[in-house]
Amino acid sequence: MTNRFNNWERLKMIIKRAGKSVNSFALDLGLSRAENLYHIRKGNYGISQDLADRIIKNYPDIDRTWLLSDVGDMLVANHTKGKKIPFYKCDITQGIPQLDTLKPTDYAYLPYVNASDFMMRSMSLAMNDPSTPATDLMLQSVDTSEVIQGNEYVLDLGDRVVWRKVRLVNRKSTTWRLVARNRESYPEIIIEASSVKRAWRVIARVAILES
Repeated sequence: MTNRFNNWERLKMIIKRAGKSVNSFALDLGLSRAENLYHIRKGNYGISQDLADRIIKNYPDIDRTWLLSDVGDMLVANHTKGKKIPFYKCDITQGIPQLDTLKPTDYAYLPYVNASDFMMRSMSLAMNDPSTPATDLMLQSVDTSEVIQGNEYVLDLGDRVVWRKVRLVNRKSTTWRLVARNRESYPEIIIEASSVKRAWRVIARVAILES
């Protein structure tokens, strides 16, 4: 299981490298207050995609994969060539149920996919930007006990496959709210964590202009 306090250790390294206090670091990120960062220090939350986006925007030398997963090096400059991972050019709703027998369309060699197990496409209207018909998702297999509130996951629910941001309904984390980007057209899905057959964390994503 992922130790949530490790998230704060990584943030602390970035704050120290920036020569900032926690409050001034929060202001640099456009946060009105540092309360969210203190929640991470207490182990209440992990590092969300939104927070990672803010950090990378202000400190582009920080590696996103390391920031979100503690895999690899802190600095982009320390990267070596990415590992070879399979790419499936099919939608996750069809590809995930057949993943164990599906043959890769190609392979990806990208520095920021070192923590990913494979890459698969999504045509999800619930999650994609309206201007892009598809998104390639870099996915890492995780146990349901490792799911962190605020991060995006592809979830195999048995009768369907969904890509959503996970929010917790209660502190025990047994009930999840699955939140879409396009909330107006796609309402929240409420599920029990025990109903998830398999889960993959979205490590990175690339918008595709043509599907």
